[in-house]
Amino acid sequence: MDLLATTSAVAVSSYALLSTVYKSAQALYARPASPASLRDGLGQAEVALPSVDVIVPSFNEDPNTLSECLASIASQDYAGKLQVHVVDDGSANRDLVGPVHKIFANDPRFRIILLAKNVGKRKAQIAAIRSSSGDLVLNVDSDTILAADVVTKLVLKMQDADVGAAMGQLIASNRNETWLTKLIDMEYWLACNEERAAQARFGAVMCCCGPCAMYRRSALALLLDQYETQFFRGKPSDFGEDRHLTILMLKAGFRTEYVPDAIAATVVPDSLGPYLRQQLRWARSTFRDTFLALRLLPELDGYLTLDVVGQNLGPLLLALSSLAALAQFVIGGSIAWWTLLTIAAMTMVRCSVAAFRARDVRFLGFSLHTPINVFLLLPLKAYALCTLSNSDWLSRKVVNVTTEGEKKAVIPHATTGISSARSGVSSGATRKPGLSHRPSSLPATERVCGRDRSTAYK
Repeated sequence: MDLLATTSAVAVSSYALLSTVYKSAQALYARPASPASLRDGLGQAEVALPSVDVIVPSFNEDPNTLSECLASIASQDYAGKLQVHVVDDGSANRDLVGPVHKIFANDPRFRIILLAKNVGKRKAQIAAIRSSSGDLVLNVDSDTILAADVVTKLVLKMQDADVGAAMGQLIASNRNETWLTKLIDMEYWLACNEERAAQARFGAVMCCCGPCAMYRRSALALLLDQYETQFFRGKPSDFGEDRHLTILMLKAGFRTEYVPDAIAATVVPDSLGPYLRQQLRWARSTFRDTFLALRLLPELDGYLTLDVVGQNLGPLLLALSSLAALAQFVIGGSIAWWTLLTIAAMTMVRCSVAAFRARDVRFLGFSLHTPINVFLLLPLKAYALCTLSNSDWLSRKVVNVTTEGEKKAVIPHATTGISSARSGVSSGATRKPGLSHRPSSLPATERVCGRDRSTAYK
Protein backbone atom coordinates (compact mmCIF):
# COMPACT_ATOMS: atom_id res chain seq x y z
CA MET A 1 0.00 0.00 0.00
CA ASP A 2 2.80 2.41 0.87
CA LEU A 3 4.47 1.59 -2.44
CA LEU A 4 1.27 2.36 -4.38
CA ALA A 5 0.70 5.61 -2.48
CA THR A 6 4.31 6.66 -2.98
CA THR A 7 4.24 5.78 -6.70
CA SER A 8 1.03 7.73 -7.22
CA ALA A 9 2.28 10.76 -5.29
CA VAL A 10 5.66 10.84 -7.03
CA ALA A 11 4.12 10.37 -10.49
CA VAL A 12 1.46 13.04 -10.05
CA SER A 13 3.99 15.47 -8.51
CA SER A 14 6.31 14.92 -11.49
CA TYR A 15 3.36 15.42 -13.80
CA ALA A 16 2.45 18.68 -12.04
CA LEU A 17 6.03 19.95 -12.24
CA LEU A 18 6.46 19.05 -15.92
CA SER A 19 3.03 20.41 -16.82
CA THR A 20 3.67 23.69 -14.99
CA VAL A 21 6.99 24.27 -16.75
CA TYR A 22 5.66 23.20 -20.14
CA LYS A 23 2.38 25.13 -19.99
CA SER A 24 4.09 28.26 -18.63
CA ALA A 25 6.58 28.25 -21.50
CA GLN A 26 3.75 27.54 -23.93
CA ALA A 27 1.69 30.48 -22.65
CA LEU A 28 4.74 32.73 -22.92
CA TYR A 29 5.51 31.82 -26.52
CA ALA A 30 1.87 31.65 -27.65
CA ARG A 31 1.41 35.42 -27.38
CA PRO A 32 0.08 36.81 -30.69
CA ALA A 33 2.32 38.72 -33.07
CA SER A 34 2.00 42.49 -33.26
CA PRO A 35 -0.63 43.89 -35.68
CA ALA A 36 1.98 46.21 -37.18
CA SER A 37 3.88 43.35 -38.83
CA LEU A 38 0.62 42.14 -40.37
CA ARG A 39 -0.05 45.53 -41.97
CA ASP A 40 3.49 45.68 -43.33
CA GLY A 41 3.09 42.22 -44.84
CA LEU A 42 -0.20 43.16 -46.52
CA GLY A 43 1.56 46.01 -48.27
CA GLN A 44 4.16 43.61 -49.63
CA ALA A 45 1.55 41.05 -50.67
CA GLU A 46 -0.07 43.56 -53.01
CA VAL A 47 3.08 43.64 -55.17
CA ALA A 48 2.79 40.10 -56.52
CA LEU A 49 0.05 37.59 -55.82
CA PRO A 50 0.92 33.91 -56.39
CA SER A 51 -1.57 31.56 -58.01
CA VAL A 52 -3.34 29.17 -55.63
CA ASP A 53 -4.71 25.67 -56.25
CA VAL A 54 -7.36 24.62 -53.70
CA ILE A 55 -7.60 20.82 -53.32
CA VAL A 56 -10.86 19.42 -51.89
CA PRO A 57 -10.88 15.59 -51.60
CA SER A 58 -14.35 14.23 -50.93
CA PHE A 59 -15.63 10.79 -49.96
CA ASN A 60 -19.32 10.08 -49.25
CA GLU A 61 -19.81 13.70 -48.18
CA ASP A 62 -23.24 15.09 -47.37
CA PRO A 63 -24.35 17.17 -50.41
CA ASN A 64 -25.32 20.23 -48.38
CA THR A 65 -22.06 20.11 -46.42
CA LEU A 66 -20.00 19.84 -49.61
CA SER A 67 -21.98 22.69 -51.20
CA GLU A 68 -21.32 24.99 -48.25
CA CYS A 69 -17.62 24.12 -48.37
CA LEU A 70 -17.32 24.89 -52.09
CA ALA A 71 -19.41 28.05 -51.81
CA SER A 72 -17.06 29.39 -49.13
CA ILE A 73 -14.10 28.75 -51.44
CA ALA A 74 -15.86 30.38 -54.39
CA SER A 75 -16.49 33.43 -52.18
CA GLN A 76 -12.84 34.03 -51.32
CA ASP A 77 -11.81 37.67 -51.69
CA TYR A 78 -8.37 36.72 -53.00
CA ALA A 79 -7.29 39.00 -55.84
CA GLY A 80 -4.86 36.52 -57.40
CA LYS A 81 -5.55 33.48 -59.57
CA LEU A 82 -7.55 30.79 -57.77
CA GLN A 83 -8.27 27.31 -59.12
CA VAL A 84 -10.33 24.73 -57.22
CA HIS A 85 -9.91 20.98 -57.74
CA VAL A 86 -12.73 18.90 -56.24
CA VAL A 87 -11.69 15.23 -56.13
CA ASP A 88 -14.50 12.73 -55.61
CA ASP A 89 -12.70 9.67 -54.29
CA GLY A 90 -15.04 6.96 -55.60
CA SER A 91 -17.97 8.03 -53.40
CA ALA A 92 -20.88 5.61 -53.10
CA ASN A 93 -23.30 8.55 -52.99
CA ARG A 94 -22.13 10.14 -56.23
CA ASP A 95 -25.70 10.39 -57.50
CA LEU A 96 -26.50 12.66 -54.56
CA VAL A 97 -23.40 14.88 -54.74
CA GLY A 98 -23.65 15.00 -58.55
CA PRO A 99 -25.91 18.10 -58.51
CA VAL A 100 -23.32 19.89 -56.36
CA HIS A 101 -20.59 19.01 -58.85
CA LYS A 102 -22.77 20.22 -61.71
CA ILE A 103 -23.47 23.60 -60.08
CA PHE A 104 -19.83 24.39 -59.38
CA ALA A 105 -18.58 22.98 -62.69
CA ASN A 106 -20.22 26.03 -64.27
CA ASP A 107 -17.64 28.20 -62.50
CA PRO A 108 -14.47 28.29 -64.69
CA ARG A 109 -12.35 28.28 -61.52
CA PHE A 110 -13.67 24.83 -60.56
CA ARG A 111 -12.52 21.47 -61.86
CA ILE A 112 -14.33 18.27 -60.84
CA ILE A 113 -12.23 15.08 -60.77
CA LEU A 114 -14.17 11.81 -60.49
CA LEU A 115 -11.98 8.89 -59.46
CA ALA A 116 -13.21 5.47 -60.62
CA LYS A 117 -12.60 3.84 -57.24
CA ASN A 118 -11.75 4.82 -53.68
CA VAL A 119 -7.99 5.29 -53.30
CA GLY A 120 -7.85 7.22 -49.99
CA LYS A 121 -7.52 10.87 -49.08
CA ARG A 122 -3.76 11.08 -49.61
CA LYS A 123 -3.79 9.67 -53.12
CA ALA A 124 -6.85 11.76 -53.99
CA GLN A 125 -4.94 14.88 -52.95
CA ILE A 126 -1.87 13.83 -54.90
CA ALA A 127 -3.92 13.20 -58.05
CA ALA A 128 -5.02 16.85 -58.02
CA ILE A 129 -1.62 18.21 -56.98
CA ARG A 130 0.17 16.43 -59.83
CA SER A 131 -2.32 17.72 -62.41
CA SER A 132 -2.28 21.35 -61.25
CA SER A 133 0.33 24.08 -61.44
CA GLY A 134 -0.39 26.90 -58.96
CA ASP A 135 2.42 28.44 -56.94
CA LEU A 136 0.67 27.47 -53.70
CA VAL A 137 -1.57 24.53 -52.77
CA LEU A 138 -4.36 24.83 -50.19
CA ASN A 139 -5.75 21.55 -48.83
CA VAL A 140 -9.33 21.85 -47.55
CA ASP A 141 -11.51 19.11 -46.07
CA SER A 142 -14.90 18.71 -47.74
CA ASP A 143 -16.80 19.47 -44.51
CA THR A 144 -14.93 22.71 -43.82
CA ILE A 145 -16.11 26.27 -44.44
CA LEU A 146 -13.55 29.05 -44.91
CA ALA A 147 -13.92 32.66 -43.88
CA ALA A 148 -13.75 34.90 -46.97
CA ASP A 149 -10.19 36.11 -46.26
CA VAL A 150 -8.54 32.76 -45.45
CA VAL A 151 -6.65 32.42 -48.75
CA THR A 152 -5.43 36.01 -48.60
CA LYS A 153 -4.14 35.66 -45.04
CA LEU A 154 -2.42 32.33 -45.65
CA VAL A 155 -0.82 33.68 -48.84
CA LEU A 156 0.46 36.62 -46.81
CA LYS A 157 2.31 34.23 -44.49
CA MET A 158 3.68 32.31 -47.48
CA GLN A 159 5.35 35.45 -48.86
CA ASP A 160 8.41 34.36 -46.90
CA ALA A 161 10.22 31.88 -49.16
CA ASP A 162 11.44 29.94 -46.11
CA VAL A 163 7.86 29.01 -45.17
CA GLY A 164 6.84 25.68 -46.65
CA ALA A 165 3.42 25.34 -45.00
CA ALA A 166 0.91 27.37 -42.97
CA MET A 167 -2.36 26.48 -41.27
CA GLY A 168 -5.34 28.55 -40.15
CA GLN A 169 -7.31 28.46 -36.92
CA LEU A 170 -9.93 25.71 -36.64
CA ILE A 171 -13.29 26.03 -34.91
CA ALA A 172 -16.16 23.54 -34.69
CA SER A 173 -18.96 24.46 -37.07
CA ASN A 174 -21.41 22.30 -35.09
CA ARG A 175 -20.20 23.55 -31.71
CA ASN A 176 -23.66 24.02 -30.22
CA GLU A 177 -25.04 20.56 -31.08
CA THR A 178 -23.93 18.53 -28.01
CA TRP A 179 -21.83 18.80 -24.88
CA LEU A 180 -19.07 16.91 -26.72
CA THR A 181 -18.94 19.33 -29.69
CA LYS A 182 -18.63 22.21 -27.22
CA LEU A 183 -15.70 20.46 -25.54
CA ILE A 184 -14.03 19.71 -28.88
CA ASP A 185 -14.41 23.34 -29.97
CA MET A 186 -12.56 24.42 -26.82
CA GLU A 187 -10.00 21.67 -27.43
CA TYR A 188 -9.43 23.07 -30.94
CA TRP A 189 -8.95 26.58 -29.54
CA LEU A 190 -6.35 25.34 -27.07
CA ALA A 191 -4.57 23.24 -29.72
CA CYS A 192 -4.42 26.18 -32.12
CA ASN A 193 -3.88 29.18 -29.85
CA GLU A 194 -1.62 27.54 -27.29
CA GLU A 195 0.19 24.57 -28.85
CA ARG A 196 0.46 25.69 -32.50
CA ALA A 197 0.88 29.36 -31.66
CA ALA A 198 3.86 28.58 -29.40
CA GLN A 199 5.43 26.24 -31.96
CA ALA A 200 4.99 28.90 -34.65
CA ARG A 201 7.17 31.26 -32.61
CA PHE A 202 10.05 29.05 -33.75
CA GLY A 203 8.70 28.33 -37.24
CA ALA A 204 8.04 24.69 -36.42
CA VAL A 205 4.34 23.90 -36.18
CA MET A 206 4.42 20.12 -35.84
CA CYS A 207 1.11 19.46 -37.59
CA CYS A 208 -0.54 21.77 -40.11
CA CYS A 209 -4.06 20.41 -39.70
CA GLY A 210 -5.79 18.88 -42.71
CA PRO A 211 -9.03 20.94 -42.79
CA CYS A 212 -7.13 24.11 -43.81
CA ALA A 213 -3.42 24.04 -44.64
CA MET A 214 -1.44 25.77 -47.41
CA TYR A 215 1.79 24.44 -48.94
CA ARG A 216 4.44 25.83 -51.28
CA ARG A 217 4.38 23.86 -54.54
CA SER A 218 8.15 23.99 -55.02
CA ALA A 219 8.52 22.33 -51.60
CA LEU A 220 5.79 19.80 -52.37
CA ALA A 221 7.57 18.84 -55.59
CA LEU A 222 10.59 17.76 -53.52
CA LEU A 223 8.51 15.74 -51.02
CA LEU A 224 5.56 14.34 -52.97
CA ASP A 225 7.11 10.95 -53.65
CA GLN A 226 8.01 10.49 -49.95
CA TYR A 227 4.56 11.67 -48.96
CA GLU A 228 2.84 9.25 -51.33
CA THR A 229 4.88 6.19 -50.36
CA GLN A 230 4.90 6.39 -46.56
CA PHE A 231 5.30 2.99 -44.93
CA PHE A 232 5.24 1.87 -41.31
CA ARG A 233 6.66 -1.54 -40.45
CA GLY A 234 6.49 -2.54 -44.09
CA LYS A 235 2.84 -1.56 -44.56
CA PRO A 236 1.48 1.47 -46.46
CA SER A 237 0.48 4.28 -44.07
CA ASP A 238 -2.55 6.17 -45.32
CA PHE A 239 -3.93 8.26 -42.47
CA GLY A 240 -2.22 11.10 -40.57
CA GLU A 241 -1.32 12.70 -43.89
CA ASP A 242 -1.30 16.24 -42.50
CA ARG A 243 1.16 15.52 -39.68
CA HIS A 244 3.44 13.43 -41.90
CA LEU A 245 3.59 16.08 -44.64
CA THR A 246 4.34 18.75 -42.02
CA ILE A 247 7.22 16.70 -40.59
CA LEU A 248 8.58 16.17 -44.11
CA MET A 249 8.50 19.96 -44.64
CA LEU A 250 10.49 20.51 -41.45
CA LYS A 251 12.98 17.77 -42.37
CA ALA A 252 13.53 19.52 -45.72
CA GLY A 253 14.44 22.74 -43.89
CA PHE A 254 11.24 24.72 -44.42
CA ARG A 255 9.39 26.67 -41.74
CA THR A 256 5.81 25.75 -40.87
CA GLU A 257 3.53 28.48 -39.52
CA TYR A 258 0.18 29.19 -37.84
CA VAL A 259 -2.11 32.07 -38.87
CA PRO A 260 -4.66 32.66 -36.08
CA ASP A 261 -6.93 35.01 -38.02
CA ALA A 262 -7.35 32.66 -41.01
CA ILE A 263 -10.43 30.95 -39.60
CA ALA A 264 -11.96 27.69 -40.85
CA ALA A 265 -15.03 25.98 -39.39
CA THR A 266 -15.11 22.18 -39.60
CA VAL A 267 -17.56 19.46 -38.52
CA VAL A 268 -16.50 17.55 -35.39
CA PRO A 269 -17.86 14.29 -33.88
CA ASP A 270 -21.05 14.81 -31.85
CA SER A 271 -20.95 11.53 -29.89
CA LEU A 272 -18.31 9.50 -28.07
CA GLY A 273 -18.12 6.58 -30.51
CA PRO A 274 -16.95 8.54 -33.57
CA TYR A 275 -14.83 10.81 -31.37
CA LEU A 276 -12.91 7.90 -29.83
CA ARG A 277 -12.40 6.25 -33.24
CA GLN A 278 -11.03 9.56 -34.54
CA GLN A 279 -8.76 9.96 -31.52
CA LEU A 280 -7.45 6.39 -31.90
CA ARG A 281 -6.48 7.05 -35.50
CA TRP A 282 -4.88 10.38 -34.60
CA ALA A 283 -2.98 8.80 -31.70
CA ARG A 284 -1.48 6.16 -33.98
CA SER A 285 -0.49 8.85 -36.48
CA THR A 286 1.04 11.00 -33.75
CA PHE A 287 3.12 8.15 -32.34
CA ARG A 288 4.34 7.13 -35.80
CA ASP A 289 5.49 10.62 -36.76
CA THR A 290 6.80 11.53 -33.30
CA PHE A 291 9.57 8.97 -33.85
CA LEU A 292 10.35 10.74 -37.14
CA ALA A 293 10.20 14.18 -35.50
CA LEU A 294 12.71 13.21 -32.79
CA ARG A 295 15.50 13.41 -35.36
CA LEU A 296 14.63 17.07 -35.96
CA LEU A 297 14.89 18.22 -32.34
CA PRO A 298 18.68 18.86 -32.25
CA GLU A 299 18.22 21.38 -35.09
CA LEU A 300 15.23 23.17 -33.50
CA ASP A 301 14.84 25.48 -30.52
CA GLY A 302 14.97 23.94 -27.06
CA TYR A 303 11.32 24.76 -26.48
CA LEU A 304 10.35 22.25 -29.19
CA THR A 305 12.12 19.51 -27.22
CA LEU A 306 10.16 20.56 -24.13
CA ASP A 307 7.01 20.49 -26.26
CA VAL A 308 7.60 16.91 -27.41
CA VAL A 309 8.52 15.80 -23.88
CA GLY A 310 5.48 17.54 -22.39
CA GLN A 311 3.07 16.02 -24.89
CA ASN A 312 4.39 12.48 -24.53
CA LEU A 313 5.86 12.12 -21.03
CA GLY A 314 3.09 14.18 -19.39
CA PRO A 315 0.28 11.76 -20.29
CA LEU A 316 2.47 8.81 -19.25
CA LEU A 317 3.01 10.30 -15.78
CA LEU A 318 -0.69 11.13 -15.47
CA ALA A 319 -1.62 7.58 -16.45
CA LEU A 320 0.87 6.08 -13.97
CA SER A 321 -0.39 8.23 -11.10
CA SER A 322 -4.03 7.43 -11.94
CA LEU A 323 -3.38 3.68 -12.14
CA ALA A 324 -1.50 3.68 -8.84
CA ALA A 325 -4.29 5.70 -7.17
CA LEU A 326 -6.92 3.31 -8.55
CA ALA A 327 -4.97 0.26 -7.36
CA GLN A 328 -4.59 1.88 -3.93
CA PHE A 329 -8.36 2.31 -3.71
CA VAL A 330 -9.22 -1.19 -4.99
CA ILE A 331 -6.68 -3.07 -2.87
CA GLY A 332 -6.67 -1.06 0.33
CA GLY A 333 -9.85 0.98 0.14
CA SER A 334 -7.93 4.23 0.74
CA ILE A 335 -8.31 7.31 -1.44
CA ALA A 336 -5.20 8.95 -2.92
CA TRP A 337 -6.21 12.47 -1.95
CA TRP A 338 -2.91 14.03 -2.97
CA THR A 339 -3.27 12.64 -6.49
CA LEU A 340 -6.91 13.72 -6.83
CA LEU A 341 -6.32 17.21 -5.46
CA THR A 342 -3.23 17.74 -7.63
CA ILE A 343 -5.05 16.71 -10.82
CA ALA A 344 -8.04 18.88 -9.87
CA ALA A 345 -5.81 21.88 -9.13
CA MET A 346 -3.88 21.52 -12.41
CA THR A 347 -7.17 21.25 -14.28
CA MET A 348 -8.67 24.39 -12.76
CA VAL A 349 -5.48 26.41 -13.28
CA ARG A 350 -5.32 25.42 -16.94
CA CYS A 351 -9.01 26.16 -17.53
CA SER A 352 -8.76 29.49 -15.72
CA VAL A 353 -5.76 30.56 -17.81
CA ALA A 354 -7.58 29.52 -20.99
CA ALA A 355 -10.70 31.46 -19.93
CA PHE A 356 -8.55 34.53 -19.29
CA ARG A 357 -6.65 34.30 -22.57
CA ALA A 358 -9.76 33.59 -24.64
CA ARG A 359 -11.83 36.14 -22.70
CA ASP A 360 -14.50 33.45 -22.46
CA VAL A 361 -15.76 32.03 -19.16
CA ARG A 362 -17.04 28.87 -20.85
CA PHE A 363 -13.48 27.51 -20.82
CA LEU A 364 -13.98 26.77 -17.13
CA GLY A 365 -16.27 23.99 -18.37
CA PHE A 366 -13.30 22.40 -20.14
CA SER A 367 -12.56 20.80 -16.78
CA LEU A 368 -14.99 18.07 -17.92
CA HIS A 369 -12.30 17.01 -20.40
CA THR A 370 -10.05 15.78 -17.56
CA PRO A 371 -12.12 12.69 -16.60
CA ILE A 372 -12.58 11.93 -20.32
CA ASN A 373 -8.83 12.15 -20.73
CA VAL A 374 -8.02 9.99 -17.69
CA PHE A 375 -10.63 7.26 -18.16
CA LEU A 376 -10.99 7.15 -21.96
CA LEU A 377 -8.22 8.90 -23.90
CA LEU A 378 -5.23 7.65 -21.89
CA PRO A 379 -6.28 3.96 -22.21
CA LEU A 380 -7.01 4.61 -25.88
CA LYS A 381 -3.52 6.03 -26.40
CA ALA A 382 -2.03 2.98 -24.71
CA TYR A 383 -4.02 0.77 -27.08
CA ALA A 384 -2.89 2.90 -30.04
CA LEU A 385 0.75 2.43 -29.03
CA CYS A 386 0.23 -1.34 -28.92
CA THR A 387 -1.48 -1.40 -32.34
CA LEU A 388 0.65 1.04 -34.34
CA SER A 389 0.71 -1.23 -37.38
CA ASN A 390 -3.08 -1.07 -37.74
CA SER A 391 -3.95 1.32 -40.58
CA ASP A 392 -7.73 0.91 -40.48
CA TRP A 393 -9.49 4.27 -40.94
CA LEU A 394 -12.24 3.06 -38.55
CA SER A 395 -14.80 5.61 -39.83
CA ARG A 396 -15.01 4.87 -43.54
CA LYS A 397 -18.01 2.57 -43.26
CA VAL A 398 -20.89 3.67 -45.53
CA VAL A 399 -24.38 3.55 -44.07
CA ASN A 400 -27.76 5.07 -44.85
CA VAL A 401 -28.87 7.79 -42.47
CA THR A 402 -31.76 10.19 -42.45
CA THR A 403 -30.91 13.85 -42.89
CA GLU A 404 -31.78 16.23 -40.11
CA GLY A 405 -32.10 19.27 -42.33
CA GLU A 406 -29.37 21.54 -43.57
CA LYS A 407 -26.93 22.48 -40.78
CA LYS A 408 -26.05 26.07 -40.04
CA ALA A 409 -22.31 26.58 -39.94
CA VAL A 410 -20.50 28.79 -37.46
CA ILE A 411 -18.15 31.05 -39.42
CA PRO A 412 -17.17 34.68 -38.96
CA HIS A 413 -17.36 37.43 -41.54
CA ALA A 414 -13.90 38.21 -42.86
CA THR A 415 -13.66 41.43 -40.84
CA THR A 416 -15.03 40.23 -37.53
CA GLY A 417 -12.27 37.90 -36.35
CA ILE A 418 -12.36 35.21 -33.72
CA SER A 419 -14.89 36.77 -31.36
CA SER A 420 -17.75 36.69 -33.86
CA ALA A 421 -16.85 33.12 -34.79
CA ARG A 422 -17.77 32.22 -31.24
CA SER A 423 -21.09 34.05 -31.43
CA GLY A 424 -22.66 31.79 -34.05
CA VAL A 425 -22.71 34.01 -37.15
CA SER A 426 -24.21 32.21 -40.14
CA SER A 427 -21.96 30.98 -42.91
CA GLY A 428 -23.86 33.17 -45.33
CA ALA A 429 -21.83 36.10 -44.07
CA THR A 430 -18.82 34.86 -45.99
CA ARG A 431 -20.54 34.56 -49.36
CA LYS A 432 -20.80 37.06 -52.14
CA PRO A 433 -24.34 37.97 -53.23
CA GLY A 434 -24.03 36.20 -56.55
CA LEU A 435 -23.20 32.89 -54.87
CA SER A 436 -25.66 32.83 -52.00
CA HIS A 437 -28.21 30.79 -53.96
CA ARG A 438 -25.98 27.75 -54.43
CA PRO A 439 -26.74 25.61 -51.39
CA SER A 440 -30.48 26.26 -51.57
CA SER A 441 -30.60 25.23 -55.24
CA LEU A 442 -29.81 21.61 -54.37
CA PRO A 443 -32.64 19.11 -54.71
CA ALA A 444 -33.98 17.89 -51.38
CA THR A 445 -32.87 14.40 -50.41
CA GLU A 446 -34.46 12.22 -47.78
CA ARG A 447 -31.58 9.77 -47.46
CA VAL A 448 -27.87 10.20 -47.96
CA CYS A 449 -24.94 7.87 -47.99
CA GLY A 450 -23.49 8.78 -44.61
CA ARG A 451 -20.61 8.03 -42.27
CA ASP A 452 -19.43 8.90 -38.79
CA ARG A 453 -19.88 12.56 -37.92
CA SER A 454 -16.11 12.71 -37.69
CA THR A 455 -16.32 12.49 -41.53
CA ALA A 456 -14.90 9.74 -43.68
CA TYR A 457 -11.56 11.46 -44.09
CA LYS A 458 -10.95 12.68 -40.51
